[in-house]
Amino acid sequence: MISIKKYAAIDIGSNAMRLLITNVVEQKGKETQFNKSELIRVPIRLGQDAFTVGEITEENIERMIDAMKAFKLLMKVYKVEKYMACATSAMREAYNGKEVAEIIKKKADIKIEIIDGKKEAAIIASSDLHQFIRTEQTYLYVDVGGGSTEFSLFSDGKMVVSKSFKNGTVRLLNNMVNDIVWEEIEKWIKTNTEEYDNITLIGSGGNINKIFKLSGKLQEKPLSYMYLNTQYQYLNSLTYEQRIAELALNTDRADVIIPALSIYLKAMKWSGATKIYVPKIGLSDGIVKAMYYGKI
Repeated sequence: MISIKKYAAIDIGSNAMRLLITNVVEQKGKETQFNKSELIRVPIRLGQDAFTVGEITEENIERMIDAMKAFKLLMKVYKVEKYMACATSAMREAYNGKEVAEIIKKKADIKIEIIDGKKEAAIIASSDLHQFIRTEQTYLYVDVGGGSTEFSLFSDGKMVVSKSFKNGTVRLLNNMVNDIVWEEIEKWIKTNTEEYDNITLIGSGGNINKIFKLSGKLQEKPLSYMYLNTQYQYLNSLTYEQRIAELALNTDRADVIIPALSIYLKAMKWSGATKIYVPKIGLSDGIVKAMYYGKI
């Protein structure tokens, strides 16, 4: 007997908002399958508001309401039976973040939970990450967002330590990350990885996914530090318009992709990693699994 349930996750990030609809397939005697049915991404850059003026602007509140109404209708059409909406650093830091969440509850009938960096890292870790982690290896997992980056160290198949830093692509674009933050990240990575040999990076986030897609590699194959660095130099040599025209990047991806790569490259350099795996995982995948397993 096979049972299929439909779950949805809404990820309200600093660079974009996503709706993931997943088929949860249960079969007696077999492991539950989570099959992506639909992923809709809306380029509303809340971080531009939150990190520069400290609040979500009226224009973006209206855009959010429209997007949430659309998400609500799509979930109805897909017959989603359970959903969760999580907002990360942009909504966390905007002084009107809670107020915006209340407006959306009232106007679009979607309840938003504003989560902290620690919970964000824990939700992502409950995604399919365990499938990529071999017990005999040590991994530094790096999830780069618009407003923050989560670092988690895994050894012997278990998470050793995890930390969220206020360093993300939208912040970097706005020159809002000072040297002290970079120094803190460097110190944290070096201190926590020094006792381990042969560390491998695992990267998640829309930008590294795009770089991986452009590489044409198979999903289980890693990218090298040299390849990533070459791509970084190449993208830097192109104008914003060229990145859109020649590489078919979205308008809201073509600018943040370079600062994102700088974070991954520094993480590799400071941990001594020479390769990075890019599994297709993220906050929305983690939300679905955490809901299913009753962790949130």
